Amino acid sequence: MSSVRIAALLALFGLAPHLCGAAETLSFDGLYKSVGVLGLQYGDRALALRGQAVTMRGYMAPPLKPESRFFVLTREPVAICPFCSSDAEWPADIVVIYLKSALAPRNLSQRVEVAGRLEIGSWNDPQTGFVSQVRLLDADLRSP
Repeated sequence: MSSVRIAALLALFGLAPHLCGAAETLSFDGLYKSVGVLGLQYGDRALALRGQAVTMRGYMAPPLKPESRFFVLTREPVAICPFCSSDAEWPADIVVIYLKSALAPRNLSQRVEVAGRLEIGSWNDPQTGFVSQVRLLDADLRSP
């Protein structure tokens, strides 16, 4: 049985798929159809998984502070802080990860896997002022 069918069955019984290990995998390639002067166009896969439990793999960007409840996930390792650089230096395909609990400092060159509920659309975090297009909420951090 496919993980989509399992997630649908779990939803019928009011169970969250990410609690039962049935989260869909979303890659950075699935986030956008296009990124250009006319704006962002979300990918079909990202739109189909909106509001659902997903897992993603990538690298943590340097955090704003050592112990935080959120971080930025990138496709490739980066050495710049998203809060300390201009938009021109920052990759377009990033995902803001909002964790269930505070994040302990870790090796930023090590690939990580995160699982959480996918939210897409422009949103401005009222606490940090950080604007994001794609987020994972109530996320857990894992080592792949």
